Amino acid sequence: MKIEISHLRDNDVTYFQHMKRAVGWSARLGAAGAALLIHSFFPFIFTHYASSSIFKINKEMVGASCKKNPSGV
Repeated sequence: MKIEISHLRDNDVTYFQHMKRAVGWSARLGAAGAALLIHSFFPFIFTHYASSSIFKINKEMVGASCKKNPSGV
């Protein structure tokens, strides 16, 4: 397996900075997913939590921290 580090260079982060961001986003997305599951059964709970969390994470990802976006968005 070849280790590809150009993604880290493209985004100007170290391995551990990248790991910290990815783990943080993963945890926050997991919490948003759990909130959506609860919301599906109880629509009056977490009415804006998941969508606002996802928008915030997206804004961080397409900002300075992720200069190249493979989806082109």
